[in-house]
Amino acid sequence: MRDAYHEELEGLTEKLVEMTRLVRSAISRATTALLDSDLAIAESVISRDEEVNAIFAEIETTIFDLMARQQPVAVDLRLVITALRMGTDLERMGDLAVHVAKVARLRHPDSAIPAQMRSTIVEMGQIAEALVTKAGSCVASRDVESALELPQDDDAMDRLHRRLFRMLLSKDWPHGVESAIDVTLIGRYYERYADHAVRVAQDVVYLVTGSRPS
Repeated sequence: MRDAYHEELEGLTEKLVEMTRLVRSAISRATTALLDSDLAIAESVISRDEEVNAIFAEIETTIFDLMARQQPVAVDLRLVITALRMGTDLERMGDLAVHVAKVARLRHPDSAIPAQMRSTIVEMGQIAEALVTKAGSCVASRDVESALELPQDDDAMDRLHRRLFRMLLSKDWPHGVESAIDVTLIGRYYERYADHAVRVAQDVVYLVTGSRPS
């Protein structure tokens, strides 16, 4: 009976790692759809979000069942709590990738990204992928040292987000209100995606140490 219990706990970690893989793929493909005005890729990001939602539903079901049957304590209880929190953050990351893809779909066949901003969006997409990849590795290995690095890694995303706003607020912005709204939303989606990855890493720290990073 206890072996089955611990298998269920380990299964939570495996499902979380799988969610990190899926949301990494989602933000990668959403970035491609955005930059290339690729409607097919945008649609695939939107439709495949159901896979992320389904895994999160499985995590929730397992957690509620474990709480009712096993009443976990100590490290096991922390795992259950953090799994629910991490699953929520990862599910939201999937939604944010969908939001990026929906902007690409809305503006198809045109691009939502002005030419002078493309390199910044490329960098934001790359950083988003790097952050979720590192967060997934931390979840799998419970590597506290790497998890503590993510807030600093996220600084690069914040710098790019500020760069977008400087361009948007320049006096000679030539692309109109609609484009400004698109870029504002897209920048926010990437910035929030990165914030959720940091929160996943912070939960790894809590899981291992019992304390949250300051």
